[in-house]
Amino acid sequence: MGFRVFTLFLLFSLFCQVLFCEAEFHNVSGISGKKLNGCNLFIGNWVVDPSYPYYDSSTCPFIDPEFNCQKYGRPDKQYLKFSWKPDSCSLLRFDGEDFLNKWKGKKIMFVGDSLSLNMWESLSCMIHASVKNAKTSFVRREALSSVTFQDYGVTIQLYRTPYLVDIIRENVGRVLTLDSIVAGDSWKGNDMLIFNSWHWWTHKGKSQGWDYIRDGPNLVTNMDRLEAYNKGLNTWARWVDLNVDTSKTKVFFQGISPTHYMGKEWNQPKRTCSGQLEPLAGSTYPAGLPDTWNQLLYAALS
Repeated sequence: MGFRVFTLFLLFSLFCQVLFCEAEFHNVSGISGKKLNGCNLFIGNWVVDPSYPYYDSSTCPFIDPEFNCQKYGRPDKQYLKFSWKPDSCSLLRFDGEDFLNKWKGKKIMFVGDSLSLNMWESLSCMIHASVKNAKTSFVRREALSSVTFQDYGVTIQLYRTPYLVDIIRENVGRVLTLDSIVAGDSWKGNDMLIFNSWHWWTHKGKSQGWDYIRDGPNLVTNMDRLEAYNKGLNTWARWVDLNVDTSKTKVFFQGISPTHYMGKEWNQPKRTCSGQLEPLAGSTYPAGLPDTWNQLLYAALS
């Protein structure tokens, strides 16, 4: 658990410094993309930065207990000191007060699974540490949660939905409905939307979040997960096209994080990343992208 939080915390440090400076990402999958002032942000290394971390998790009021490693007894702290350093440029340090001033009166929403949850909590905690005396309101619910920095009118929200498309309760049970996004009504009216979805589509057995899949008129017990994901993502893309004015709302779709369930993926004998104290060196995950993800990228480009 600790390493997972560590990884996502560091990912978000990069995410914040880049995304909210209105930079454009270089696409690391081989698809042509733009660099930030000629800098490939994703080619670099983790380096120790004595000024880190941005916030003390034990004093942040928005973080979940299971992610609050220091408060609940993790003895080491070196993992909090790593910062991402691109080879060809330096990233600006995140400034929470400057962020609030730039986004005054606006709303940001993360939509997705635990990756979105971690990023929502990290951003909220980073800002809170920058403006400790700012008035805040905090609402935590099963689906929609929010943190509002009242002095600035900035609201940062989280909508938990691991598939983006709806799971509808029918007589037969939980039905993953590939052409339905009723939940999207809650996403409207934001100035920035950050989406993610992937891992839950591959889960099977007890960790599977649905009982049946509705694919158009067909109700099936299972289908090719990549095909289901592709159809669900197309439904999401149509929703964005029909409901979001991209001249007013910035829309981002995140990539995926490593599963970190098989040590052989990063040349370690352990089954998980439990007990790992340092990030992987370099810019490339040893196991590469999942085969199914490569298939999806190929299909998208065809």
